Amino acid sequence: MLLHLSRKYEQEIEVKGHLVDSMILTKIFDKIMDLKGDFQVVEFTIGKRKTDPSYARLIIKGKNQEHLDDLLEFVYRDGAQPVLIQDVVLKQAPRDMVLPDNFYSTTNKATEILYEGIWINVEDMMMDKCIVFDKKDKIAKCEMIRNVKKGDLIVVGERGIKIIPDERPRQGIDIFQFMSSTTSSERPTQQIIKKIAIDIYDLIKNNDKIIIVCGPVVVHSGASTALARMIKLGYIHGILAGNALAVHDVENALMGTSLGMNVNDGTLAISGHRNHMDAINEIFKAGSLFNMVKNKILKKGIMYECIKNNVPFVLCGSIRDDGPIPDVITDIVEAQRQYKKILKGAKMVIMLSSMLHSIAVGNMLPSTIKVIAVDINQAVVTKLLDRGTTQAIGIVTDVGSFIPQLLEHLERINR
Repeated sequence: MLLHLSRKYEQEIEVKGHLVDSMILTKIFDKIMDLKGDFQVVEFTIGKRKTDPSYARLIIKGKNQEHLDDLLEFVYRDGAQPVLIQDVVLKQAPRDMVLPDNFYSTTNKATEILYEGIWINVEDMMMDKCIVFDKKDKIAKCEMIRNVKKGDLIVVGERGIKIIPDERPRQGIDIFQFMSSTTSSERPTQQIIKKIAIDIYDLIKNNDKIIIVCGPVVVHSGASTALARMIKLGYIHGILAGNALAVHDVENALMGTSLGMNVNDGTLAISGHRNHMDAINEIFKAGSLFNMVKNKILKKGIMYECIKNNVPFVLCGSIRDDGPIPDVITDIVEAQRQYKKILKGAKMVIMLSSMLHSIAVGNMLPSTIKVIAVDINQAVVTKLLDRGTTQAIGIVTDVGSFIPQLLEHLERINR
């Protein structure tokens, strides 16, 4: 008589860090229960001091191997890892821009891979990309599929990969930790803006980089003067936008209107409907925004201050653009490259009423970058914050009031 023993589908894992404060352990438990899995806590040690990490060892149980693999994929992405770790699995890309099957798709969290027993940090983390490894130089990079070449070594599967979860240390919380991944129109906007100004000031003192992503609403709402001054005063180190921002900024600088409306009083200008086309025509006449500044045709505004103060900007084109003006990059792949170049080394990104460009930028950022998303539409802010960063706050307000108030607080701090 044969005795059939039921096979156990389980894996022992461990997780370290500020597990309680950052809710890492809660997320892991929730994921397991949501996927109808089971777990057993083998060991759980809580750090006794504010700087001490906590440690947990669990046994994850699945119904079958496929179910267990699904459970493990989710918990590994929240910072867990197997107790017994093996080296990462690498496979060659079969062709340019083609990945091997079962390639590892990245998160935007800090990630390391284990190669020959050594943990190697993955550079340039972004979500939904792949990891390319250079054996000779022992360098791992997060890459877009488009940049993959035939023969590149690509990380496949989940083995030998460690995700370092974003943590909320217990030595107190700042405005980003307090507001983490939340958005509401009922928060004290004035106090939040004041705290953001303090944070910006601290970053500037440390020579850190702050990038603005913005849409033409900044001009329509009358906030372009304040943003231009922030650029002039050195608070902004790069602008990422589209054709419309530059067009309406030039329209405002030359004619005092935006989309044909007088910016100062909101009244409709006579024949104002053609003003933005006149602005585009003037840019084409000059040849570029840089030539307009050089020839003293453009004497104020956001683009003027960028050019005068050597603040880099990238204007990405879209199918709906009028013009587009000569300074716009119409090759989307090249625009992505230039966006990433501007974002390199940034410590804070402020997104101002531009859902399209803001979501694109969100996909290029590691989760450690501080993100401020401002829009009058709460649904837009929520969508921006759903990009997976814990260093993000959402402010539901008009950028027309947000930017001048932010500038005012910055100037007060500087006095």
